[in-house]
Formats: sequence, C-alpha cells, structure tokens
Amino acid sequence: MTTKKHLTIMTGASRGMGLAMARQLLTEGHSLLCISRQSSDALAAHALSLGGSLVQWQRDLSDSLALGKELKTWLLSVKEQNWASVSLINNAGTIAGISPLQDANGSDLCHALRVGLEAPMVLSAAFLGATKSWRMPRKLLNISSGLGRRAMASQAAYCAAKAGMDHFTRCVALEEASTPNGAKVCSLAPGVIDTDMQQHLRSADPAAFADIEAFKNLKSSGSLASAEDAAASVLSYLARTDFGSNPVGDIRDK
Repeated sequence: MTTKKHLTIMTGASRGMGLAMARQLLTEGHSLLCISRQSSDALAAHALSLGGSLVQWQRDLSDSLALGKELKTWLLSVKEQNWASVSLINNAGTIAGISPLQDANGSDLCHALRVGLEAPMVLSAAFLGATKSWRMPRKLLNISSGLGRRAMASQAAYCAAKAGMDHFTRCVALEEASTPNGAKVCSLAPGVIDTDMQQHLRSADPAAFADIEAFKNLKSSGSLASAEDAAASVLSYLARTDFGSNPVGDIRDK
C-alpha cells in the first residue's frame, strides 16, 4: 500500500526562511508546490537529490487575482484521496521604501500591500474554497510579524499588511470553526530572523528610519535566528496538535 503524502503549498520559497522551510519539507512523505517570483535551482537540485516531490511556479504575487484562479483550478484537478493532509503557508512578503508615509512612493505602497495582504487573502480564499469538501486535515498558516502588533515609523505599509493578515486570520478562524472539517488557521509571528529583509532595514537612511539602530543591534548582539532554525521552529509549530487553537500566535508561545 502506498503511503499518502502531505501536500504543502507555500509562497516565497526562493530565499530566506521560505527556502529553508521548503528544503526541510522535502522529505519522503511530503509533496511541495512552491509559488515565488523566481524559482530556485538549488531547491530543485535538493529535491532531486532526495527524490522529493517538488513543483515550482514562477509567479508575480502582486497579480493575485490570476494566481488565485490558477491555484483553485489546480487544487480542483488533484485527487483528494492522494493526500494525508493539505496545508497552505502564506510566507511571501515585502517592504516598501523605508520612509515616512508622506515621502512614500505610491506604487511601492500598492505593491507591498498586494504581496503582503491581498495575495494571502486571495490565495487563502482559493485554498479554502477548493478543499472545503476534503476530509483530511487542512491547515492555513500565515507568516505574520511582531510589526503587525506593534507600530513602527517608516514602516506603515508593512505594519498595515501584517496587522491586516492577523485580523483576517481571526475572521477565517471564526468561519472555519463552524464549518464541517473546518481548516485550522493561524497567523504566526516567527521572531527576528537573519534575512535579506533585515539587511535592507539596517541599510536604510538613518534620517528616514528612526529605529535603524535597533535593527543594527539585533545583528551585532547575535539576536537574529538563522533562517534554518526559524524554519524548523515554524514547521514544528505547524505540526503541533493544538495548531489553530490561537488564531494569532507567536513562535514563542508554549
């Protein structure tokens, strides 16, 4: 008898914590669909070396309407009985130019909100709608941030996107709780991680970013988790038996 695999769909898997999560998920028993602006040759090679099941879609997440339709069509085409569980991890995010809102570029703001909030909502809707009759465990994990819960100057778009992600997750949790075999959902803050985004924040113009020293201190004090360690913690949280009991969580939650 063939053992059923766990199907995971994840955005933003070409670098940083997303890439680390994808690498760790590529074990026997997992089938992975990654959706990123760029595909990863290294990830493809890693999957080949392990005999892992990997599909990569190279897509622009700011075109969320087309992507949502594509994901829903794809999910409706795969056979429910092939999977032991199905999960969507909305990991992709971006920051607009680091500046007070009065100096912000409108197109940068729109792009950040489309990738950071609109795309997760649209993909979540497609995922939940396409799998609503599936009988195996379904999980929706949104990768949030402490900045969705704490305001920071010159980060209005990123803070707004993550705050919106937290709150729409709360709404979905209420909906799914009253649905037969409803999905377990959580918007999770993964802690501070040593990624390109942190480097970008440390390289900002000090005159436009009052908190730059705090980000420099995180690096110099060794307070940043590696992408690999953060990925392992997030995937461990996703695997918890009580996943979804708190729709807005933190990786440090016990």
